[in-house]
Amino acid sequence: MNAAARRPRSHHYSVYVVELADPVWNVAGFRRANPDYRLGQPFVYVGMTGLDPDLRFDRHMAGIQANRFVREFGVRLLPALYEVYNPMPYDAARDMEVELGIALREAGYGVWQA
Repeated sequence: MNAAARRPRSHHYSVYVVELADPVWNVAGFRRANPDYRLGQPFVYVGMTGLDPDLRFDRHMAGIQANRFVREFGVRLLPALYEVYNPMPYDAARDMEVELGIALREAGYGVWQA
């Protein structure tokens, strides 16, 4: 039996991180949300989903239930920042989305969360 077969059905939620293009820094609201941004660190969007993160990213880019910053400035997923956490139950993903955003901000990233 493989790991997916042993995983409880409720463990199908994921957190994900999308790299945002540098021009996102020109948006005043994004700058206000990131007063401690450190020059040279990436700009990212942190989200959670019940879908595969690749599919969720594609939906953002297609404008389907899309966050404005991902739709306009999304570059690619950054799986090295989130794969270790997935999959998980809904409550854990909801909490991890917040915790991951905080950790990335503390590391100097520019972060947006819906």
